[in-house]
Amino acid sequence: MIVVCGEALVDLVPEGEGRRRGRPGGGPFNTARALARLGVPTQFLGRLSTDAFGQQLRELLMADGADLGMTSFGPEPTTLAIAEVDPDGHAAYRFVVDGTAAPNLTAQMLPASFSPVVNALHVGTLGLILEPIATTIAGLVDREHTERLVMVDPNIRPTQLKGAAGYRGRLDLIIAQSAIVKASDADVTWLCPGLDLRTAARALLARGPRLVVVTLGADGAFGITTDNEVQVPAPVVEVVDTIGAGDAFGAALLAWLHDHGALLRNLALTTDELRSALEFACLVASITCTRAGSEPPRREELAG
Repeated sequence: MIVVCGEALVDLVPEGEGRRRGRPGGGPFNTARALARLGVPTQFLGRLSTDAFGQQLRELLMADGADLGMTSFGPEPTTLAIAEVDPDGHAAYRFVVDGTAAPNLTAQMLPASFSPVVNALHVGTLGLILEPIATTIAGLVDREHTERLVMVDPNIRPTQLKGAAGYRGRLDLIIAQSAIVKASDADVTWLCPGLDLRTAARALLARGPRLVVVTLGADGAFGITTDNEVQVPAPVVEVVDTIGAGDAFGAALLAWLHDHGALLRNLALTTDELRSALEFACLVASITCTRAGSEPPRREELAG
């Protein structure tokens, strides 16, 4: 079982003529759905609104097979992300968060302990920035990192960092406590300014993780461990947009590890295993890019 902790929200995406359409989103929400669609037992640990958008988010998670036993619900309105998509399909966001549901996950809403069937915890994105959820997640990682694999996807949102007290220190500690860091090239550049991507990835690895994976968009991804370094290309596809592609990549990486019995705190992969895991993650992310919004593939779509 993988527990995905963080925010669920609604992306307001332009549809032309000044109109916007609400689409379900949030990095952890997308990751939980992608994992569940890939057939991995998944629980979503976050806070959802009881409003219409929140009900939609709840129903989508359930329809994809995610377990909501750890999810809390409240009257706060659903958190919103207003997306701007450039001609190449790349999205940038501004967020409506004050007084909304996603940030309001408190330590009191967490289970006192995880079931022994939980062998991995995924965290990232706005859940590492907004309060009180950021402090809640940091405490959860601190409590759990010695017992199970932790994967962090920083998915850094620079526009949200102004006034985010303690973000850098909190993220640095979570990176040190994680077995896997999965980050985009832009994330790595922010984390390690002035360093090329591979030097930066090795610097992150030196902080304590067992694996650092850097996504490169259309150029694929590379992964670095103490013993191995592998880069794989991305399948060539016709991109509709990139919304949720990074989340699908991270979910697929965890799904590959789950399928191969490798969701271990002391993660160790051979070169061939790392290559296979990255290729699978790139495949799932690429398929997601061929669809509008975050719509990762289901396991049966990958047959053959």
